Amino acid sequence: MTETPAREILRLAVPAFLALVAEPLFLLADSAIVGHLGTAPLAGLGVASSALLTATNMFVFLAYGTTSLVARQLGAGHRGAAVSSGMDGVWLSLALGAVTTVGVAIAAQPICGLFGATPDAVDEATTYLRISAFGIPGMLVVLATTGVLRGFQDTRTPLVGAVSAFTVNLVLNYLLVYPAGLGIAGSAIGTVIAQSGYAVGLMVVVMRRAARLKARMRPHPAGVLRSAMHGMPLLVRTLALRAAMLLTTWVAADLGDVSLAAHQVAMTLFGFLAFALDALAIAAQAITGKTLGAGDVAATRSATRKMLWWGLGMGIVLTAMVLALHTLLPVLFTDDTHVRAALASALLVVALIQPICGVVFVLDGVLIGAGDGRALAVLQTAVLIGYVPMLLLVRAHAATLSAAGSSHALSVLWWSFGAFMAFRLIALGLRARTDRWLITGALPTRARRANRSPDRSVE
Repeated sequence: MTETPAREILRLAVPAFLALVAEPLFLLADSAIVGHLGTAPLAGLGVASSALLTATNMFVFLAYGTTSLVARQLGAGHRGAAVSSGMDGVWLSLALGAVTTVGVAIAAQPICGLFGATPDAVDEATTYLRISAFGIPGMLVVLATTGVLRGFQDTRTPLVGAVSAFTVNLVLNYLLVYPAGLGIAGSAIGTVIAQSGYAVGLMVVVMRRAARLKARMRPHPAGVLRSAMHGMPLLVRTLALRAAMLLTTWVAADLGDVSLAAHQVAMTLFGFLAFALDALAIAAQAITGKTLGAGDVAATRSATRKMLWWGLGMGIVLTAMVLALHTLLPVLFTDDTHVRAALASALLVVALIQPICGVVFVLDGVLIGAGDGRALAVLQTAVLIGYVPMLLLVRAHAATLSAAGSSHALSVLWWSFGAFMAFRLIALGLRARTDRWLITGALPTRARRANRSPDRSVE
C-alpha cells in the first residue's frame, strides 16, 4: 500500500483553491460593478449569469472527464497517451464552443424571458447574454486545458492564468461600464476579452507540453469521439445539477425583483464558496485517477478518507466566516436596503450548509476521478427528482411568502436548496461506501466491460 501523503494533497489543493476562488471573482466583480447601476441591471445580471453558467457548465465534463483520463494514463506510465487524450478534449471544446455560441447569441432574448423576471430585467439580461455568448469558446477551452494540466498533477499553471484573467476582467469591466458609459454591455465585453485571453494562454502551455513529449496534437476523429462518449454521463450529471440551480432561480424570480436580485448575489457567493471547497475535489480527481491508474486501491481509499475529513473541516471554517460577514457583504453589492436585508437572510442559510457542501464536493470529486460517471448521472437525476416537488411547493406559496417580506421568502427558498445538498450527500455517500467504483487501470470504461473486480488491474 502506498499512502498519499498530506503534502501531496495540499500541493494540488492549495493552488486549485486559489484558482477556483479567482474564477467566480469574474461574476463577483461583475455583480459589484453592475449592482451600482440599479436593481434592474443587477437582477438582469442574475438571469443572464444563470443562463450563461448553464451554457458553459453543462460542458464541465471537459475538465472533469479529461482530468480522470489524463491522470489514469499518467498513473499507468503512459505520458504521451495522457497528453494526446487531453488534446482530444481541447479540440472537442472548440467545436462545442462554436456551436453553443451561435445558439445562445440567437436565442438570448427568449432564454432570458424564461425566468419570468420583469421586462426591464429581461432587457438587461438579454444585452449581457448576447455579448457574453462570444466568450463561450474560450470558457470551454479553459475547462479542457485545465483538465489536462490537473491530470498531470499541475494546478499551479491554471492559478497563474486565473489570477491574470481576473485582474484584466476587473480593470476592463470598470473602464467599460463607467468611464466608457457602456453599462451592462461593457461588463460583458470585458469578461469576454479576459476569458478569451485566458484560454489562449492555457492552450499554448498544453501544446508545448505535447510537443516536448512528441505526442499527437492534431485533432483525431476517433479520439475526439472517445472524449465525447466518456463525457456523456458527466454531461447528464451536470445538466441535472444545473437544472436544480436554474429552477431555484426560476422560483426566486416569482418572489419579485428584490428577492431575485438578492438571490443572484447569494448564489454567486455560494458559487464562490463552492469553488473554494471544490479545491479538495480537484485534488481528489487527480489523486483518485492516478492511484487507480496505478492499480493502488488502498491508497485511493486512504486519500478519500483523509480528504473527506478535510472537506468537513473546511466547511466548518467557511460557516464561521460567512456568519461573521453576512451583514457586511451585502453592502458591497447594492445600495438598495431591501435587497441588502434579503441577502443577509439568505447568507445565514448559505453559511449553515457549508459543512454538508464540503463533504459533498469531495465525494463528487473522488467518484469523478474514478470515472464513475454513469452512477453520478443516475444519482444526480434522482436527487433532482426529489428536489423539484420542494421547489414547486415554495412557488405555489410565493404570494404568501412575499407578503411576509423578501427576507423571509428568500430564506425559505434557500433552506429548500439546503435540503437539495443534503440529498446529494446521502446519495454520494451510499455510492462511496461500495467497491463498485474502484476500477483500476489506464482506461476505466474498458475496465468496466472487461472486469468488475476492483483488485485486478486492467490495461
